[in-house]
Amino acid sequence: MISRPFRFILFSAGCLFTGLGVIGLILPGIPGTVFLILAAWCFARSSPRFEWWLLNHPKLGPPVRQWRQRGAIAPRIKAVAIGSMALSWGIVWLTAPPIGIALSGIAIAASALYVGTRPSS
Repeated sequence: MISRPFRFILFSAGCLFTGLGVIGLILPGIPGTVFLILAAWCFARSSPRFEWWLLNHPKLGPPVRQWRQRGAIAPRIKAVAIGSMALSWGIVWLTAPPIGIALSGIAIAASALYVGTRPSS
């Protein structure tokens, strides 16, 4: 059983992630789907009513349901996510010391590999 204060924290995080997800669906380059998946996870542990709302929303629900059912990511979303990672690493490459470039490059490459190998929806 999750304590009431922790449920409140999870619910608040779910609301924040939902807002970021909506912004990400509107603005190019921001991974909205990732935030919606995080929101659904938070709501599953804090508010079944909001989880149901998110999963059944006509615009926000489909990518979350596809992720939950098959671990699938839409090809367009994969391309945006990997492109955003590459752009982020380019910025790091221009501004960070060599160790930061190397460490972020490894983390971003691993993340891009993970996203790229997920099934397509």
